[in-house]
Amino acid sequence: MGGSAPRDHQLPVETTTFVDRRGELAAGRELLARTRLVTLTGPGGVGKTRLAARIAGAVRRTFPDGVRVVHLSGLDDPALVPLAAADALDLHDHSAQPPLQALVERLRDRRLLLLVDNCEHLLPACAELAAALLHGTTGVRILATSRHRLGLTEEHLLDVRPLPVPDPDGDLTTPEGYPALALFADRAAAVVPGFRLTAANRGAVARLCRRLDGLPLAIELAAVRMRVLDVGQLLDRLDDRYRLLTGGSPAALPRHQTLRAAVDWSHELCDAREQLVWARLSVLAGSFDLETAEAVCAGEDAAPAEAPVGATAPLRGYDVLDAVTGLVDKSVLSRESGPDGIRYRLLDTLRHYGLDRLRRLPGEEPAARRRQRDWMLHRAAACERAWFGPGQREIVARLRADQDNLRTALDFSLTTPGEPLPGLRLAGTLWFYWHACGAPREGRHWLDRALAANPDPTRERARGLWIAGLLAAATHDLTAGLALARDAHALAQDLDDAAEAAHAEYVIGVITLFMDDLPTALKHFEASVLRGPVPGQHLSLYGLDQVELACALGFLGEAERAVEVCERARRMCERHGEEWVHSYVLRMLALAHTVQRDWQQADHHARHALRLKLAVHDVTGSALTLDLLARIATETGAHERAAVLLGAADHTWAGIDRDRWGSAALKATRRDSETRSREALGPPGFRRAYERGRGLGAGLAETVDYAVHDALHDTGSRAVNGGRSGSPRPATGIHLTRREREVAELVAQGLANQQIADRLIIARRTAEGHVERILGKLGCNNRSQIAAWMAAQR
Repeated sequence: MGGSAPRDHQLPVETTTFVDRRGELAAGRELLARTRLVTLTGPGGVGKTRLAARIAGAVRRTFPDGVRVVHLSGLDDPALVPLAAADALDLHDHSAQPPLQALVERLRDRRLLLLVDNCEHLLPACAELAAALLHGTTGVRILATSRHRLGLTEEHLLDVRPLPVPDPDGDLTTPEGYPALALFADRAAAVVPGFRLTAANRGAVARLCRRLDGLPLAIELAAVRMRVLDVGQLLDRLDDRYRLLTGGSPAALPRHQTLRAAVDWSHELCDAREQLVWARLSVLAGSFDLETAEAVCAGEDAAPAEAPVGATAPLRGYDVLDAVTGLVDKSVLSRESGPDGIRYRLLDTLRHYGLDRLRRLPGEEPAARRRQRDWMLHRAAACERAWFGPGQREIVARLRADQDNLRTALDFSLTTPGEPLPGLRLAGTLWFYWHACGAPREGRHWLDRALAANPDPTRERARGLWIAGLLAAATHDLTAGLALARDAHALAQDLDDAAEAAHAEYVIGVITLFMDDLPTALKHFEASVLRGPVPGQHLSLYGLDQVELACALGFLGEAERAVEVCERARRMCERHGEEWVHSYVLRMLALAHTVQRDWQQADHHARHALRLKLAVHDVTGSALTLDLLARIATETGAHERAAVLLGAADHTWAGIDRDRWGSAALKATRRDSETRSREALGPPGFRRAYERGRGLGAGLAETVDYAVHDALHDTGSRAVNGGRSGSPRPATGIHLTRREREVAELVAQGLANQQIADRLIIARRTAEGHVERILGKLGCNNRSQIAAWMAAQR
């Protein structure tokens, strides 16, 4: 049961002007046209990432399966490189293959461009990734950025040089021909509105850009100083600084030290508080929000052992906010939009500079990293507590945005003496993220490391063992998964921990179900559901106990009991406004109705399930539900729809496991749907509809939109194929008031009555009255039928 909120692995949106690099753009396009691996090399701050994004954008139309970006700057563990690539490609592998082999298998038939950014600190792993893709696929091309080459024989290099600068004493009548000058003018105009190159300042600007060796980052940092200095003053102060560094002529400064000198200069122009915040923020990988910045930089334990002169120690929240504002103004921090508001990021070069500064302050780096880890643990725990509730979409988006910092926190814990136990606690707290959000391989990676580092019999170990067992089962390692879950259960019992014992029992039961031991699984889940949730047990897992009980009942032909179980579980999910477990309850309810051959009810529930799965980007659950909808369409004679859904399902499964986990039942049902649809439509008609469905698979949202909103073709076919009318069909042509439509939309989103009341700022009794009137108007029996009606209206 996995999925994930989509992360931004598309080409970045440009927020500032891109200066002319026509020669490099043309060279990059030409190289990508004739070779499959191009590496942009050059010093830090020269603009490799920006240029690579431009090249990729220029050629994207030649790649039918698109362009995706693999961000590596926040990654330190080489083992995660193929997982990061799969993540960028929205692949959610649940097969038993090694990660790199699985990635190659998923991409074998695709034609796409992979932009792998910031490879220099992970060169062997990046070279292995590139070699595997080059040798194992024919349609994948790779554009990499790195300070050093990958070292493959197939690699073609594009040396990204600093921007050309004219002779300050030469002819400057056409300065627009020099991108270094254009870059300075553009960035200066951003802080001094109306600034432009003139005959009076061209020489000074050219001299300044030459002092900075035409390095784009250095030029941008200098341009920010135009808030308080004019060009002449900038040049004079830069000359003075360079003379101090070189003991004489600025020309003696080696080119490779130019950027360091420019960053040093920017650092010295920060006040002491900004310098300290810059250093502490450098332990953060990727982007971060203000809360995270405050947690890492402030607090009672954040007093530096040796603070810069003038720094406030300890820093408070308002100190951090002021410092962050100043660092944004100085272009040290970049500001970007995130899923829950504004986020910030240190450019890789400036982050490494900050780390160097942090390490000069005794005890500061481990303290900052510990605060970062503790904050990630605090945030993960808050997300886990809220997981069985209405905020799942926001939780998934937040954790995805924090992914690099979660990895950094885990790595610190598992590589630092005395810190492994919090690392195991963090890996265990994120169980729902690894399981529900499509990251079983990465979760297993961290849990294996954390369990090895924490052999003592603790509650954290009991939790880690059952989670590792669950994730092992998700990747076909059922035998190992069952052993881990049993070890977890035994340890939890020794510790007298009823909650962790119940969690381990769920895993034992679900693996028993996966192994097709239906009678044993049925007894197991009947006992768990009858007992009810124990104190401390997560309601998500108790909800899944009910899902698996319904599954066992359905497979054993006891459909009516399965429906009863699902209805109870659905009411529990609705009370809490929960969506992820709810989507599995609805899918199981649809399966139970297929056993009863009640195709209308099965279709309603499956569509609702698919819509909820999209909300939390549950890719695996979506694939399962598409298969189910294809079967329902086949049974009702909607053969063209069935063929489209089969194409969409196959494309979705290709990113998970083409073999559908080796499930004989899933494969048999799929073959039957294809055979019947092909016979009804004829081979050409089937192929056209099937390919249409595969084309929908380019985006899960588009696939779900078709599957949810495309109507079954004719109601008469249901009777012909053995369907029953079941519960009343939601009425059409009904008028709801504006407020009733608002309430119906919130019902369709899965909100309970109290949550609707809170959202609309009305009394709960008022919300209940609206829901009752909507049910009456539509002739519906339950809330899922309201959701189906709303979907049909849209």
